[in-house]
Amino acid sequence: MTAIYGHRGAAGTHPENTLLSFEEALNNGVDGIELDVQITKDGELIVMHDPTVDRTTSGSGYVNEMTLAEIKQLSAGSEFSHMIDYDPNTWPSIKVPTLKETLNLIRPHRIELNIEFKPNLALHKGIEQIVLKEVESYGQGLKVSYSSFHLPILMRLKALNKEVETAFLVNQNVPFPRDYLETFNLATFHVSKKPLLGDSFFEAEELLEKIRVWTVNCDEDINKLLQKNVKAIMTDFPKRAIALRRTFKKQV
Repeated sequence: MTAIYGHRGAAGTHPENTLLSFEEALNNGVDGIELDVQITKDGELIVMHDPTVDRTTSGSGYVNEMTLAEIKQLSAGSEFSHMIDYDPNTWPSIKVPTLKETLNLIRPHRIELNIEFKPNLALHKGIEQIVLKEVESYGQGLKVSYSSFHLPILMRLKALNKEVETAFLVNQNVPFPRDYLETFNLATFHVSKKPLLGDSFFEAEELLEKIRVWTVNCDEDINKLLQKNVKAIMTDFPKRAIALRRTFKKQV
């Protein structure tokens, strides 16, 4: 049965890539969580999608030009006051989490975790080894996979540890997909919903069970992908997706 991943936690209802968002996804009963990492000026790994803090925090600037202490001064919740569940008493005090803090939160739940390397991280030499070391230290018990749009990062991860699971992020059809899987020793593809819900995809329907799909928030799209029996659906609204899957199970 298709797994449900919380995209950046429960990013549709809670501040993305924060401990609060991850806690919400875990409480919803997700099978996995997807998150993004960036690295600070002083070499600390934080959980954040963008290379800058501008969009999701009260601050401004590039993550790699700021220390962890500087980033910890920022609010990671105040920019989400448009959300229905916004709490003016607590959300402004939410901080950007480190990867260590996030791994310690998720680890007892023994779910799957996907860590995405943004392409900008290719500029930071040795980032792959830094992340692998952190996960080895704090992520015991977790099944961890690594994804990126930047294929060289995935290749360097494999060179460091041939056992790690890697996933190639794509937002369009890929010709001869099995060649990618075999040549680059990929476990799977992470595919945007648009090409997957089109008339044809990957020239190989049998690959659907290897594919995780992002970011799927529409009920109709979720139901279509459940019918296709894809490996996983990544969604900003995991609670709703899990309810739809529960209904789907009763119907089959």
